[in-house]
Amino acid sequence: MNSFLWHEIGTIEDIPARGARCVATPQGKIAVFRTADDRVFALEDKCPHRGGPLSQGIVHDGCVTCPLHNWVISLETGLAQGADEGATMSFPVRIEGGRILLGLEQPVEKAA
Repeated sequence: MNSFLWHEIGTIEDIPARGARCVATPQGKIAVFRTADDRVFALEDKCPHRGGPLSQGIVHDGCVTCPLHNWVISLETGLAQGADEGATMSFPVRIEGGRILLGLEQPVEKAA
């Protein structure tokens, strides 16, 4: 069984509107995105097509467009949109008092 450990990674002001910042984690590089209406999402910083850096893509309409081959990826689900198929891993985020918290899965020890 898995649960999340919440890690503070900065404030919403640290990420430009319609932009992204990267966070190095034990699970790899994660891109944290901020939409024009201040929603925040986190995805593995790797396009499912050819591994392009999603953090360098254009954020629009709840999606990010990969800078390499223009694949459009949902910020909410990590799923490729349109005729493209594939997904990148998404991570839970929440905002508390302007601080961004990133949820990373950690194994829960079974009770003896």
